[in-house]
Amino acid sequence: MYSSVVHLCRANPFSAPQFQLVPEAPSNPTTPAPSTRRVLAAAAAVGSTDEDSCAYGSGKFFLLCGFGGIISCGTTHTAVVPLDLVKCRLQVDPKKYKGIFNGFSVTLKEDGFRGLAKGWAPTFIGYSMQGLCKFGFYEVFKVLYSNLLGEENTYLWRTSLYLAASASAEFFADIALAPMEAAKVRIQTQPGYANTLREAAPKMYAEEGIWAFYKGVVPLWMRQIPYTMMKFACFERTVEALYKYVVPKPRSECTKSEQLVVTFVAGYIAGVFCAIVSHPADSVVSVLNKEKGSTAVAVLKKLGPKGVWKGLTARIIMIGTLTALQWFIYDSVKVYFRLPRPPPPEMPESLKKKLGLTQ
Repeated sequence: MYSSVVHLCRANPFSAPQFQLVPEAPSNPTTPAPSTRRVLAAAAAVGSTDEDSCAYGSGKFFLLCGFGGIISCGTTHTAVVPLDLVKCRLQVDPKKYKGIFNGFSVTLKEDGFRGLAKGWAPTFIGYSMQGLCKFGFYEVFKVLYSNLLGEENTYLWRTSLYLAASASAEFFADIALAPMEAAKVRIQTQPGYANTLREAAPKMYAEEGIWAFYKGVVPLWMRQIPYTMMKFACFERTVEALYKYVVPKPRSECTKSEQLVVTFVAGYIAGVFCAIVSHPADSVVSVLNKEKGSTAVAVLKKLGPKGVWKGLTARIIMIGTLTALQWFIYDSVKVYFRLPRPPPPEMPESLKKKLGLTQ
């Protein structure tokens, strides 16, 4: 009975536990109390070696994870600025830019090759700051929420934990991103407004004050929080599934290069879902930051049900590639700095005993 229910729970990556834990048998008073280490920390200990440069969950660990986020997000988003520029123009002016290839053609004809790089500076700065908060705080909240849940509930509710930790991290990451995102969209979608961040930022402040940089933060939350929740939860569960059903040998027997390949594949799968989930809000953000005095509700009404999906193909290509590269780079940074890299979670022995899965 228990084994079949456990199987069902494992089969659905977004399910909640469907069974009640049976009371634990009274322990022998002479038996030492069970360890209070939580499942994530325990998993890190299993996956760590004497060569690790720091302890899992330490201050150094979180700081280097944040640095990995800067490298992974800042570099990848800057690398795809030309595609992002065309995607934004498709969203805000679909009559002029009728598709991806037409968008590139019109941009090259009007602005030349240099025009494809418009907005690179706010993109690099903004997404570097976002990456710092996104990945750094994700690791912080993952440990924090795991400690609150306890070892057994951390395993049972691990998908919910990934969702909660990533949403919490993205809330702060978007506050860091909003000013540069607003400047980027102005540069990319308003011809003649400004060509550089140094031109755009003072002009925006003079016209609308500080509000110009943060009026898009709410739709940014609407876009980025579901995106990040999907990005982290889908990635974590896809990695778990790949090692369980696809990779022909245990993770502990895989080389670091093989592990990074798994990371890249899981990242791309997660990226496709991320793009679809977050695209309507992304369209609203692009138009909102272009039009002075507009509101998210007004933009949503103006775009309509079909308009919010303009540029989806470009976004799937961009976000799928971005997400895969970000996870690959982030995991590579962990390997380079010899950070603990926990294996996929396994059911704690105490839970196995409660469910009668062990003698």
